[in-house]
Order: sequence, then structure tokens, then C-alpha cells
Amino acid sequence: MIQDIFDRISRDSGGPIGQYYEHGYGYYMFPQLEGELGPHMKFNGVEMLNWSLNNYLGLANDPEVRKADADAAKEWGLAYPMGSRMLTGQTKYHVELENRFAAFEKKEAAFLFNFGYQGIVSSIDALTSRHDVLVYDSESHACLLDGVRLHRGQSFKFRHNDIEHCEKVLARACKVADENGGGVMLITEGVFGMTGALGILDQIAALKKKYPFRIFVDDAHGFGIMGKHGRGTSEELNCIDEVDIYIAAFAKSMSSIGGFVAGPKDIIRYLKFNMRSQVYAKALPMPLVIGNLKRLEIIDSPKGDELRERLFTITRALQDGFRKEGFDIGPAQACVSPVHVKGGLAEATQIVKDLRENYKIFCSIVIYPVIPKGMIIFRIIATAAHTMEDVDYTLNAFKEIRAKLDKGYYSSGELASMTVMK
Repeated sequence: MIQDIFDRISRDSGGPIGQYYEHGYGYYMFPQLEGELGPHMKFNGVEMLNWSLNNYLGLANDPEVRKADADAAKEWGLAYPMGSRMLTGQTKYHVELENRFAAFEKKEAAFLFNFGYQGIVSSIDALTSRHDVLVYDSESHACLLDGVRLHRGQSFKFRHNDIEHCEKVLARACKVADENGGGVMLITEGVFGMTGALGILDQIAALKKKYPFRIFVDDAHGFGIMGKHGRGTSEELNCIDEVDIYIAAFAKSMSSIGGFVAGPKDIIRYLKFNMRSQVYAKALPMPLVIGNLKRLEIIDSPKGDELRERLFTITRALQDGFRKEGFDIGPAQACVSPVHVKGGLAEATQIVKDLRENYKIFCSIVIYPVIPKGMIIFRIIATAAHTMEDVDYTLNAFKEIRAKLDKGYYSSGELASMTVMK
């Protein structure tokens, strides 16, 4: 019997997150932050200390950046250029930005994405055939997993940052590829955005001496902040030359929209003509192109060095402070610090209420099914715009939260019946 698709969806609970729509919408999910982007914003009309923006270098409100954005919007408008890059969307400024990204990343060529997520998915799709085999880290971002899902050939995952398991899987993949007459591409991240852990790029690169494969790196959270010059995690781990395909999104250190892929000239040329998300979509609007030129200029300058130093001063103070107080933040090294505590839905929602209503701290929360049951993660994202006072206040607040949790303060109540604690 044929069923109506809409009827099935209407009967569905809404999924693991959507099932809480009536009780959590606007507070736990789809909250509305207001005011100038930065470490202090308003939520429900009350000022909060905000640890939930990927505005790593604080460029969202940098005066030079804001001026470049505004001037470009005034001169070009938001429509220019119209059409895809291949047809009518090519400008000298798009080409200039690509050339500058290629030079910055020490690659032969680069190509812009109009949106990072789609660009990454489409890159995987375009680069591989049904004869090729994909190998990927088990904790890869959703955009990478969607790219793997589109792949028409075989794919194998290895345990997160486990080089021994990675090599076993890679050896198997190379055997399958040899039988199929295909190749192997290993997909991983420079910085894992949920944990702040660095990918083991240098260890993976060393395996090239034993196996014939290409390395594809999504460094959305590493570009602009990792490495001496901000070239990313491959610079941090001294393996820029071994990374074959380097991808970055603009939504993090650049505080913008879009992204780019960099690599060998002939491979980038191939992508220009075969990436469906770019061939069949509008080019990046001019204000974003001009604005991103200014952002890259800052990242590749002494000012960028100062911003990175400030960012990691805040990051290290947070991470050292949490670890000193006995909090579990895992292997975090980059600017995301996931604070792990034990608890379920009731505890998670009540702790969030307490943090926001009483401590005036806004941070993202992660629970099951993203992570195992019985665990809660509070995702603290440092930026160069935060202060040491912000760090000290937050550390003290979390110490008090943990003491309440240990006493069972948050153990009762359900999402539907929660009230603000006074």
C-alpha cells in the first residue's frame, strides 16, 4: 500500500531532537541571540557571556572588515555577479582571492566555494569514481559523511585518530582499490570541531611511504588560527606538502560565508568543471569576495599574528583552568573546549537553565544521540575578543555547577515541567 509521505512525517516524533520542539524551541534549539556579535550578547533580553560563536579571531566586528564589507555592498550590491562562475559569475576579484588562497596555503591553485558545506560534499563527489575507495575518520563532520554517502564505490572508516587502526583500514582499502582498478582517498579533519582535537595529519602523511593514497583534509576549524602563520593544522604539524587536497570554510576564523579548495593545478581545474554545487549554483556575491580579501589580508599580517596569540592565550587559560579543576575536556588543543559531565536529559536542561538564568552564561550543549547516553558536553568556544575576566568567571561558575550536580541538585524534573531557578 502506498503511503502519503507527509502523513508519515506528521506521525513521526520529530526525530531525536525535533521531538522536543514544543518544550525546547527558542531556548535549547534555535535560540535567538541579539546585539553586536561578540563575547557579550543578549538572550531573551538579558546580557550573556557568550561562548557559542566560531568567531575565533574576532573579525566579525573588526572595523577594517566591517568597512570593507560595507563599502563592497554599497559599490556592488548583493546580486553581483549573477549566475554560476562557469557562465556569468566570473570576476577578477574571484580569481584574485583564489590566487591569494593558493599562495597562502603553498598550493598550485585554489577554487572558491559559494558555501563551505556544499563545497566539501561536492568535492568528494567530483574527485572519486565508483572504482575508488574512501577511508575516513569515524568522527568526521557531517559534510564529510554526506560526501561519503554520495560515493558510489566502497568506503571504510577508522577509529577516531587511531593511527594503528587507520593503517589496517588503509591497507584493506588499497587491496580493494587494486582489485577494482581504482584509487584510495583518505578523508579527515585538521581540527575536529566537536572536541577541539587535532587530526593526526602528520602520522597519516607518514603512511604515504607505505601505501599509495591521497589525503583530503577539511580544516574549517584550523584555517587562520593553527600554525605559525595561520595556514592551518597542516602547518602546525609540518605536513603542508603531504596534504593533497586542502579545504577550508570561511564560517570560522574568517567570520564569513563560503570556502575554498586548494591543491595541484590540474586537479583544481578539473573541480572547476565538475563540482555540481558550483557549476549549477550562483557565484559567491561580490561583497563576500571583497570582504574575504580583507579578512585574508589581516590573517596574513602582523595583526593576524597578534589576534592568534590573543586567541590562544584565552584558549590555554580556559583549558588549563578546566583541567586543573579536574574537569574532563578530552584531548582539546584548538579553540573548542568540550566540558564533559555525567547526566541525562533532565540534568542537561536544568544545568543550561541555571547557566543562562542565574550565571548569565550562554554556551552550546550536546547530548544523546550526538554523544553516548549518560553524558553531557558543554561546548566552550574561545575567541580573541574574550578576556581573562571572562575566563575566570566561567571557571568559577562551572565549579559551582559541578558542586550542585554532585549534590543531585539537577536530578529531578523533565523538560516539559522545568521552571527557572531563583
